[in-house]
Amino acid sequence: MSVTRIIGLVLVAVSIVALLWGGVFWTRQKTVLDAGPLEVKTRQHEGFAVPPIVSVGCLIAGIALVFAGGRRRA
Repeated sequence: MSVTRIIGLVLVAVSIVALLWGGVFWTRQKTVLDAGPLEVKTRQHEGFAVPPIVSVGCLIAGIALVFAGGRRRA
């Protein structure tokens, strides 16, 4: 599998996630206090919103890269 095809597949996956959820978001868990058996943690929601037009553009570019990476030259 070529690098072009791998990049295309990653673009397709990220753009589908961005279209379904309106962006890419994740939760970061951080330990605030760790004193023996007592442990205090906090969760922080992070991410970024992606406009749908950008997601569609990335999806089209990813599909083009997948098909371009699949061609073999003679």
